[in-house]
Amino acid sequence: MTPRRRTEIPHATRIVVKVGSSSISGDNAGQIAPLVDALAAAHERGIEVVLVSSGAIATGMPYLKLDERPTDLATQQAAASVGQNLLVFRYQDSLDRYGIVAGQVLLTAGDLENPTPRSNAQRAMDRLLALKILPIVNENDTVATHEIRFGDNDRLAALVAELIGADLLVLLSDVDALYTKPPHLDGAKRIEHVPFGDALTGVEIGSVGRAGVGTGGAETKVSAARIAAEAGAAVLITATSLVADALAGREVGTWFEPAPERHTADGEPALA
Repeated sequence: MTPRRRTEIPHATRIVVKVGSSSISGDNAGQIAPLVDALAAAHERGIEVVLVSSGAIATGMPYLKLDERPTDLATQQAAASVGQNLLVFRYQDSLDRYGIVAGQVLLTAGDLENPTPRSNAQRAMDRLLALKILPIVNENDTVATHEIRFGDNDRLAALVAELIGADLLVLLSDVDALYTKPPHLDGAKRIEHVPFGDALTGVEIGSVGRAGVGTGGAETKVSAARIAAEAGAAVLITATSLVADALAGREVGTWFEPAPERHTADGEPALA
């Protein structure tokens, strides 16, 4: 069931939760456990949960003795190769407390643009969910090139939500909601609700995430929210620290209303 308001979130059938690098790496690595607590609670209610997690490069950086995110592709690939292994281990270590098994799914933009790998990815995730496995999705940074990258995992999460017909997409970051201007500026006000198709005229949307760690910001989240909403999924943007409240249907974050009709992965309309 696609939730039409926050209070209906606990009754969703299938959800995608995206978390950014800065929320689960470095000094914030401790947020993995409470994030897993919230995902496990939803899983226990019978909701099918997919986690899209950034953080492979950020997690690998200390092991390559890097103080900031590398700018060259080869070093990004190396950091991702080391970090992805550690990141999934940390998630599985936390999921073990609930007897939940994670499945790793690494995608490139080309995988979702070409029919055969797209169909394979959809089938694999559908099967993982049917087997009560929690898929952890990330961009395959080790093989991706600058030309074919998603650009940020907000967009990846929106495309995954569309691919698997998710009812809800939750985009988590360091900021508790979308604001009328960057939240550190005077006069910034939280946007509670965005009607479907609203152009957000007059809203000043920032484009930069936390320096040296992530790649996304409010701009990428709004763009991703529109992709998912147009596909028929509701979207909630909020802080990683508020994920339990978000999945419980409490009044947090910014709510993007879904389209009246949803679309299947092949682009055909379906009832929401």
